[in-house]
Amino acid sequence: MQTIGLIGGMSFESSAVYYRLLNEMVRERLGDLASAELLLYSVNFEEIVVMQKAGDWAGAAARLGDVASRLETAGAACILICSNTMHLVADEVASRVSVPFLHIIDETAASLKAAGCKRPLLLATRYTMEHGFYTDRMKRLGLDIAVPEAADRTTVHDIIFNELCAGKVLESSREKLMRIIERERAAGADSIILGCTEICLILDPDNLPLPGFDTTKIHATAAIDFALRQTAAA
Repeated sequence: MQTIGLIGGMSFESSAVYYRLLNEMVRERLGDLASAELLLYSVNFEEIVVMQKAGDWAGAAARLGDVASRLETAGAACILICSNTMHLVADEVASRVSVPFLHIIDETAASLKAAGCKRPLLLATRYTMEHGFYTDRMKRLGLDIAVPEAADRTTVHDIIFNELCAGKVLESSREKLMRIIERERAAGADSIILGCTEICLILDPDNLPLPGFDTTKIHATAAIDFALRQTAAA
């Protein structure tokens, strides 16, 4: 089994989901008491949030790039950033390591295309919905991303940062998200990307009015596929 390197803590709520999913997947595939071999470097999210708010993406890239390098030195055979938003600096982070970097957008795009979806709605932080890195990469991969209107983007962003990242899951916020989804379905969206690794805490991708794609689970699955590839070959 290859060792998975996780850059986590953004927020620790979703990193805990990654940890659980990775271990559950290994146990499901290998049986008995098997669990994942992984290295988790959990950063102080407050430091990253300060950089996000200041637009200091170069500083964030340097910080996460250093973490990626440390994980590789410690024995990680692949690297994941456990956050959609911080894939804004994914290229810079990937350039700091020689091992494979598993990109959450690429893995999500592959799942969407396999399902025949063409115009998914992206629910994510404001940075992910508005900075272009996500929609541009998806477009290059053949997908036309829809994002909510400005007021709805603010609602989604605030639910993520003020509630989900703080461990608060409110039914009133779930209802707000469902209303946003209904509006975008009427506007032509054919699927939903849970494009923040915390959104799976409040929305069940299997219980939505459109096909749902949980980026956290998709990313974790890619990591386990990588980690167990040699095992399967043997």
